[in-house]
Amino acid sequence: AAGVGSNDIGLDRGQLGEDRVVKFQKHGPKALLIQPNQDYRAVSENNDEVKSVQEAFASSTIGGFKIELQEAGSALVDITSFLLQDSHRVAERLKRTKQGTYTIDAARSTVYMPGTMNFPENTEFESILTFKGTPQNNWITSVTPSPRAVTVRTHHSFIKLPDDDYEPREFDPRGAFGGITYQDYATPIDEPLVKRFIRRHRLEKKDPEAAMSEAVEPLIYYLDRGAPEPVKSALLEGAAWWNQAFEAAGFKDAFQVKVLPEGAHPLDVRYNVIQWVHRSTRGWSYGSSVVDPRTGEIMKGHVSLGSLRVRQDFLIATGLLRPYEDGDESSDPMMEMALARLRQLSAHEVGHTLGLAHNFAASYNDRASVMDYPHPLVKMDAQGNIDLSDAYDTGIGEWDKVTIRYGYGSEEDPSEVLDQAAQDGLLFITDRDARPMGGAHPIGHLWDNGTSAADELNRMMAIRRKVLDNFTENSIKEGVPLSSIEEVLVPMYLFHRYQVDACSKVVGGLQYTYAIRGDGQVPTELIDPQIQMAAVDALLNTLTPDALRLSEDLLTLIPPKAFGFSRSRETFASKAGLPFDYFAAAATASSVTLSFLLHAERANRLEMYASRDASQPGLETVLDKILETTWSSPSNDAGDRALQKIVEGKIIDHLMILYSHPDAYAQVKALARAALQSIGERAERQKNADSAYYGYITSMIEEYLDDPQEYEAPKPIKAPDGSPIGSTDHDLRFCSHGL
Repeated sequence: AAGVGSNDIGLDRGQLGEDRVVKFQKHGPKALLIQPNQDYRAVSENNDEVKSVQEAFASSTIGGFKIELQEAGSALVDITSFLLQDSHRVAERLKRTKQGTYTIDAARSTVYMPGTMNFPENTEFESILTFKGTPQNNWITSVTPSPRAVTVRTHHSFIKLPDDDYEPREFDPRGAFGGITYQDYATPIDEPLVKRFIRRHRLEKKDPEAAMSEAVEPLIYYLDRGAPEPVKSALLEGAAWWNQAFEAAGFKDAFQVKVLPEGAHPLDVRYNVIQWVHRSTRGWSYGSSVVDPRTGEIMKGHVSLGSLRVRQDFLIATGLLRPYEDGDESSDPMMEMALARLRQLSAHEVGHTLGLAHNFAASYNDRASVMDYPHPLVKMDAQGNIDLSDAYDTGIGEWDKVTIRYGYGSEEDPSEVLDQAAQDGLLFITDRDARPMGGAHPIGHLWDNGTSAADELNRMMAIRRKVLDNFTENSIKEGVPLSSIEEVLVPMYLFHRYQVDACSKVVGGLQYTYAIRGDGQVPTELIDPQIQMAAVDALLNTLTPDALRLSEDLLTLIPPKAFGFSRSRETFASKAGLPFDYFAAAATASSVTLSFLLHAERANRLEMYASRDASQPGLETVLDKILETTWSSPSNDAGDRALQKIVEGKIIDHLMILYSHPDAYAQVKALARAALQSIGERAERQKNADSAYYGYITSMIEEYLDDPQEYEAPKPIKAPDGSPIGSTDHDLRFCSHGL
């Protein structure tokens, strides 16, 4: 209920804990609070069959209380000690994040009466907990006034179980809904033991026969009163987009958004809430839910939006527009883009609380879902002017309408909605297939745009080049230290980093769907070799001196950090001491591309698919292209040659990583080794041109190949924080991921 305020530690105000079905049982002088095992059941009218499964698997007794008084069938117990335990595992989180070892100090902990309330169908308790310990890391010291005493509040909701009238809906992998699973031992032998149902709210029409009807009980979401304007209006507007999808599913005014009433507690299960959460650094937003694990019914939607993320979008818009010219301090264009992103973010996180998973293929379908991670769509006209008017979408998408119809509509066969969507070309690819560094799907990406990953990367590189060529002190306001230019420069210099991710997945990628038997979808298909090589060309274009160059005029503008200011996770690391490290920026950008392109899983796939189809580009083809584009074309310009050497060094680093990777196949290791040997031979031939540099390269590669285990590779330069680039919509219940 009152958190720590550190994104890295992750103990946020309003963060949900576990949902549990529990029951009190009287045993002599004690009352036990028992959590039945919902993962293993027998859904049967045979009580003995039900009992046999219950007794086969353990339950959990999570509380035990002395009965103080009994009367009229009721028992009075003191649950104070239960409320003052570390139910949210705060100490465990602090230890896991290396902040120190903490324990609850009972003398400084008590029940918090303003958060303790009783209602007809739920009872709310809140506790003040003080954790004592010795801090070991700056995350906790940076957000706590006295880090030896960390005081938070935890909240407990005891909720009456819903009735049995809810109709579960079977899970379909094409339907974009998260789900619950359990094993039903009463299942006939010829049917699946594991039962799967989607998570969704209970929503019923007043008139089930009508094509359009009001709901028996509409879904109402309440916005945190602490959200300031213009943020509040943007969040209200974005969340309300979902009514468009429910209308498409035949519900009239079934989804509503209001401001949280005075006196209402955001953790009260009766309220679906959208919280505005503050942290010391920008970070994740969450769309979570309280779910009945017996059926999948969502009883409460709970959104937490990080307040600093909008500032990152504002920063990105500032870098693109460089607006502060001739004393003009207007923030309107940047504010418009930042608020447009907030509307989309609000809709996105509410979507999670409606039961929906991410759809990272939506950008391919012309932004068909708010459940994608949208990169701002930046356009440039013929005169080189940046246009942000269409940076983010302005409503619910076609895919979102499909998913709500599937999950909440009254169709007799909901799977037919998904069949039609597939026939219409609407695609669905979610987290596991889009997030991994070695991801293989050519369409499922985070923070991308367009139908061709390579074309979009080339387009973004042209915009990035124009922005960098014109980057001046107009990117910061008058009166701000010039050293702060770097904070605005970083997201511009790395403007292409997510499209690089998207483009790399085309190389050695595999087109596939979540097909089920009989739906007519093509399950897998190898990618056209020409499309793959176009992606390789686009990726290698990001490694050229022209891509990595910063003008001398700009470099002379960036002094070391001004007094009172310091480097942060938002700036480039430096190996040059206090001054801005131009080489570190180039090395960081190069590593972004090479870490994706030379990933072990991608290299393995290149070899595997080439063995199946000789027209597919193998790893050798890709490595030859990399070396031909970089090592074979040394520039005569001193500045460009310096940047080339940065790239050449990073190629060696990533080939060594590939060669040493435990999951790389033998043929992949062999080709990585051969590429390193080829670089060594090239360097040997070039010794007369630059004996110190090429001599070092030759000896380094020889030393490494002689004994890779003993070779100490240089430490990589950590890239500045990327995601969330104004958002990373991270839902633990759906994703269990970082980004």
